[in-house]
Amino acid sequence: MEQRHLGRTGLRVSRLGLGTMTWGRDTDEHEAAEQLKTFVDAGGTLIDTADVYADGGAEYLISRLTDGLVPRSELVIATKAGSTPDSDRRFDTSRGGLLAALDASLRRLGTDHVDLWQVHAFDPGTPTEETLHALDLAVSSGRARYVGLSNHSGWQLAKAATWQRAQPGRVPLASTQMEYSLLQRGIEREVLPAALDAGLGVIASSPLGRGVLTGKYRHGVPPESRGASPHLSGFVQPYLGERSRRIVDALATAADGLASSPLAVALAWARDRPGVASALVGARTAGQLAAALSVEALTLPGEIRGALDDVSAPVHRYPDQGWTEL
Repeated sequence: MEQRHLGRTGLRVSRLGLGTMTWGRDTDEHEAAEQLKTFVDAGGTLIDTADVYADGGAEYLISRLTDGLVPRSELVIATKAGSTPDSDRRFDTSRGGLLAALDASLRRLGTDHVDLWQVHAFDPGTPTEETLHALDLAVSSGRARYVGLSNHSGWQLAKAATWQRAQPGRVPLASTQMEYSLLQRGIEREVLPAALDAGLGVIASSPLGRGVLTGKYRHGVPPESRGASPHLSGFVQPYLGERSRRIVDALATAADGLASSPLAVALAWARDRPGVASALVGARTAGQLAAALSVEALTLPGEIRGALDDVSAPVHRYPDQGWTEL
């Protein structure tokens, strides 16, 4: 699998990454092991997780698998911190909160460092400079090799990236992780221009539109799908409307013309967008993952890419980047 630099850094990541949001909850150790082996055998290196996935269970499962199945040195492990289970405060990116969360992640992962440590979301209750100081301390102490942000708006990302480059000794941001797919192109308004300007690599999460771009929901909600899951149905539901159906129908037509699958075409589209360093794939089974990884051989023709761009184009209204409507 092709390896790409993460933004303007020396860190190289596989252009498809393995997402672990369901590990330790819907995905047991045996299935996770099969997925990890399939991923590594295909040349994948980037494993994405977070301290809140299965309440830490995903990180713990990764640690068990790196004990014997795959050497830690062969993986680029990325985790996130800042989300909290506290109903009164959804996010805590205070210096103390973040560093405590990082130490807990390292214990669960069974490693002395993570390759990429990301702030999971913006916390309006903590000054940005305090949050960023925690990232500096994580790198200077050796607990993290690179740092990034996730789920931050364009102005938040630009402010943070500028702050980190404003004074020697601060650690420049490497990346931003954001949802990005044919069904969700919101980052093109401000986040993507900010990332490109600052030299940050984009890690695209949910490049298959939370599973909707596989085409599995065209004729209803399959009983074994995430859309039918009690705790994930709300995750899928926003992408089951009329606009999504039009995009999925166009995607299916494109896939037929390429003798491919909607999954492969949607994933190739997201993977090769400007600024994207890696697109994350989360699968229910190793077989599903293998089907996604087969996209490595697919590059979309310009005409197909242009048609998909047109049918999924977001509306840019003043003062968005490139606005065309008031």
